[in-house]
This record gives sequence, C-alpha cells and structure tokens, in this order.
Amino acid sequence: MKKFILSVGYALKGLGYAFTTQLNFRIQVSIALIAIAMGCYFNISTSEWHWITLCIAIVLMMELFNTGIEALVDLVSPGYNKLAGHVKDISAAAVLIVAIFTLVTGLIIFLPKILLLFHAA
Repeated sequence: MKKFILSVGYALKGLGYAFTTQLNFRIQVSIALIAIAMGCYFNISTSEWHWITLCIAIVLMMELFNTGIEALVDLVSPGYNKLAGHVKDISAAAVLIVAIFTLVTGLIIFLPKILLLFHAA
C-alpha cells in the first residue's frame, strides 16, 4: 500500500510539473474544462460524454508523453542535435494528430447543438 501511495504522489508531482511548466498543458486543461461545461449546458448523452472524456484523457496523456519525451531528449542531448529535434517534432506531431481528432469529435458533438441554439433564437 505504501508503494501505491508513493506512486500516486509521483504521478501527481508529474501533473504539477506539467501544469506549472507547460503552457500547452494548461491550455488543454482549460479547453477540457470548457468542453465539460458545454457538455453540462447542452445535457449531452452518455455516449457523447464517453467520447468527450476519452478525448480529454487522450489529449492530456499525449501532452504528458510529449513533455516527458522532450525532457528526456534534453537530458541526453543538451546541445543542438538534428536527430533530437526530429524526436521532439515527431512527439509534438502525435499531440497534434490527437488534438485534431479531438477537435473533430467536439465539432460533431457540439456544433449541431450550438447551431440549434442560434437557430431557435
């Protein structure tokens, strides 16, 4: 049990590091909170909640992986290295792909509801 509590503490420390040092992570958390608020406002279905929470989790996980990869690359290659740059770019591209998927998912779920709201007004 003690090892489990310690591992949760380390994970929370990692979240804190990402939140305090990574602007993109803070932006993604903010967007996630907006999506949650919109989900509550529009009273989305259970299946829509599943998609929204899955997207939030995947985006935040990918950003955490990206942050970890960038830190590791900086550790092993503190000076400029073309290959290290490729590693960082590829890691950032993975986040971008997930973010685009998440944006499309959010549009599929929320855009009809937003348009209906404006159409009713």
